[in-house]
Amino acid sequence: MYFIIFVSNIRIMRILLVGEYSLLQNSLKEGLIKLGHEVVLIGNSNGFKCYPVDYDYEAKWLKKKIFTIPRKIFFRLFKFDLAGLEYGFRFYFFLPKLKNFDIVQFVNEAPIKTTKRIELYLMKQVAKSNNRLFLLSCGIDYMTLKYYTENQSYKSILQPFFQNQNLYKEFNPFYDYFEKMHIKIHEFIMRNFDGLIATDFDYVDATKNYSIYSGFIPYPVNINKLEFKELVIENKIIIFLGINKYSYNQKGIPYFEKALKIIKEKYQDKVEIIITNTIPYPLYIELYNKSHILLDQSFSRDQGYNALEAMAKGKVVFTGAEKEFLEHYGLQEDEVVINALPDLDYLVMKLSFLIENPKEIIAIGKRARTFIEKEHHYIKIAEKYLKVWETN
Repeated sequence: MYFIIFVSNIRIMRILLVGEYSLLQNSLKEGLIKLGHEVVLIGNSNGFKCYPVDYDYEAKWLKKKIFTIPRKIFFRLFKFDLAGLEYGFRFYFFLPKLKNFDIVQFVNEAPIKTTKRIELYLMKQVAKSNNRLFLLSCGIDYMTLKYYTENQSYKSILQPFFQNQNLYKEFNPFYDYFEKMHIKIHEFIMRNFDGLIATDFDYVDATKNYSIYSGFIPYPVNINKLEFKELVIENKIIIFLGINKYSYNQKGIPYFEKALKIIKEKYQDKVEIIITNTIPYPLYIELYNKSHILLDQSFSRDQGYNALEAMAKGKVVFTGAEKEFLEHYGLQEDEVVINALPDLDYLVMKLSFLIENPKEIIAIGKRARTFIEKEHHYIKIAEKYLKVWETN
């Protein structure tokens, strides 16, 4: 259990968090509130995931069915979703409420997801009405895109595209960060922000040489909301693969699918395999809760939020766990997560070992939960953010 001690001379801060993709900012907000601070989160609810926010600029009108065809036509002609205009329009009307905060933190270089010109205008309005500004490197941005493109052998979600240019449709949206207008946003951030925080090891190498780099802080995870249940293997080992068609190749799903086909034939009496494809989030969680092993992604260097939540529940997760991750946390011996690689033979070997040694599945699940409690506890992580904000 983690205890909080409030001291009389603590400076209570007003903190504005802009944008939400994966419950990162929500979990951080919860930790900061526990420490006594006032926190406001503005973001869109991210479609079917319905992330909670205080001020929601989700497009409501232009996402109605009546506008589906006009949006598709406009996108084909101009490569821009009309709903982005509504994001910007709704954000604009929140501006009077986004003033006089001690700290403002943006989840990404383009958190509002409107046109580049409107994005820059809105960021400038927020910047001039508040004190200190920080940026998270979370997902693809100009810095990571540039680094991955210049280092194509570096393990990253862009590797499938470098290997097969026919995947252009899936990866094309990332290259918006190389547009001239977005580079102006990037340059504005570099000139005016007080700090840049990398959220996992997929982003450290890409950002560490920038002048405003403030270090690496792991994702906060509210473990109170994620119940740990020790894995019990009664009959078959259940393996779960949740596919999102929009990130199919980025996550290396083809490697997992091929590996599961071999595993199914090899251990048909010992395994149950659940595969879903772009299903509503509540159903996704219901099915993945049944599993012992979760296949997340094979082109990452560290764990994303989906993997961390599964680890907190005691699942064995195949995802990123490269050398820098292991060294940072001193995890050279006992695995807390399986480092997934885009290598069919390797994946089959790792899965086969676990199926033939079910006690190791249970042991890794326990270690995974302990690791999350130790290294990702949302209150401990909130304290790390406060330290960076106060010292940069």
